[in-house]
Amino acid sequence: MLKFYYAPLSPIARRVRLALLEKQIAFEPVLLSLDGDQLQSEFVEINPFHHVPVIVDDGFRVVESLAILDYLEAKYPTPALLPTQPEALATVRMVQMVTANELFPQTIPLIYENEESPKFAQAKQHIDKILQFFTQLLGDSSYFGSKQLTLADIVAGTVVPSLPRLGINLNNYPKLNDWCGRLMQREAWQKTDVSAEDFEQFKRKVRALVKLRKQQTS
Repeated sequence: MLKFYYAPLSPIARRVRLALLEKQIAFEPVLLSLDGDQLQSEFVEINPFHHVPVIVDDGFRVVESLAILDYLEAKYPTPALLPTQPEALATVRMVQMVTANELFPQTIPLIYENEESPKFAQAKQHIDKILQFFTQLLGDSSYFGSKQLTLADIVAGTVVPSLPRLGINLNNYPKLNDWCGRLMQREAWQKTDVSAEDFEQFKRKVRALVKLRKQQTS
């Protein structure tokens, strides 16, 4: 059986968990707390970069969430989470990459920085730009690139719905707000939803990690 190494509070690992649930792929969960267990030799042997998620499927190891999603889509193609039309496929990839490279990093200042700091204001401005872009890409479709759920929805759907907890009002982006509502009606999102208490714990972990990295580079 496929082994899935993850931390329940990790939004990046949640991408893979959502895909496994949506595709109804049976898996053996291996939970990590990320309080040092990711540095243990047993896990480092599996992933020398000591982060989650990781899957091991029939002895084949895959690290990095986007690579895992591609692997799952190729090996377990039903239900399909990638469109085949060039424009739709490009839309899915754009949403995935913009979420990973632009949106998610900008949530960190909203957690760590003071609301009066320039970095906090810059992060909010950049997130607004991203959400406007996503609104254009979504258009009148139910999901990104398709009338059916795609990998774009899975990747963006682990970040955008949590933005209100970071002070971003999604009512300013009505199409995205409706899209979030559709996602939250799905069983996979309900099963993996993070409570307000757990989200505060996630924020504390992020603050501690940022502080540690600043100390290491100072």
